[in-house]
Amino acid sequence: MTDENFEEYRPLLFSIAYRMLGSAMDAEDIVQEAWLRYQRAEKQEIESPKAYLSAIVTRLCINQLNSARVQREKYIGPWLPEPILTEGTALTVTPSQHLSQFDSISMAFLVLLERLTPAERAVFLLRSVFDYDYSEIAAIIGKSEAACRQLFSRARRHVMAQRPRFDSSPAEHERLVNSFLQAVQEGDVDGLTHMLSEDVVVWTDGGGKVFAALQPVHGPEKAARFILGSRRFAPGPFTTEVAPVNGQPAVVLRTETGQAFLVISIEASHDQIQAFHVIGNPDKLRHL
Repeated sequence: MTDENFEEYRPLLFSIAYRMLGSAMDAEDIVQEAWLRYQRAEKQEIESPKAYLSAIVTRLCINQLNSARVQREKYIGPWLPEPILTEGTALTVTPSQHLSQFDSISMAFLVLLERLTPAERAVFLLRSVFDYDYSEIAAIIGKSEAACRQLFSRARRHVMAQRPRFDSSPAEHERLVNSFLQAVQEGDVDGLTHMLSEDVVVWTDGGGKVFAALQPVHGPEKAARFILGSRRFAPGPFTTEVAPVNGQPAVVLRTETGQAFLVISIEASHDQIQAFHVIGNPDKLRHL
């Protein structure tokens, strides 16, 4: 397979790896490793390049997730996925009708996937998002079809039971984001509190490298004061923009040089903000 042929599969492979790992940088490394392994393989033994590459990527991701669990146990504060701009990216591979394209890369959904085992996560994504048959999934992860069906059933039950219900329309979501941004810029604690649900929660990921709450912040009053109080930790002058992050409008803060130093993703329902995912770990923002 030539470089040009490989590019046809790159969006699919990257989409699988990013959803598996929650990291664009790690996903790119996995895709590159898959290409290198394909280059070294005996081509006459490969019936389907797509199936072969999907298997390599999935297995590499499972291995990395198994080792990452130990690392994340030592992570300082909550661990959140690496945000990615989703306008015109390789993540726009058409998935199945069961999970919409952007639902399957939302912050809330990726965080939920963290609660599955690596094998459950692989089977659930390959089946629900990418429409692989059980026979294909069995060959990819090296288990029987029956075992894959069991893994999918268990993962689906967990996801359906735990999946938060964020049902704001795109227009409502964007309006809430802009209203939130205006309240923060004006320091309007009452206005900000009013747009938060009673069970709102703020998750912050600083990785021990920048200011962040070590535990989730619950409740509208605490959440509003925490967010407004966090402004004093900004690294000098900055600009603010609303950009498509993981399929939804989000707030991106940049330094004067243009480097993102904070991403605020919002989950909303019934015209209120239900959750914030705030990523400030600089290692997760370099590609933005």
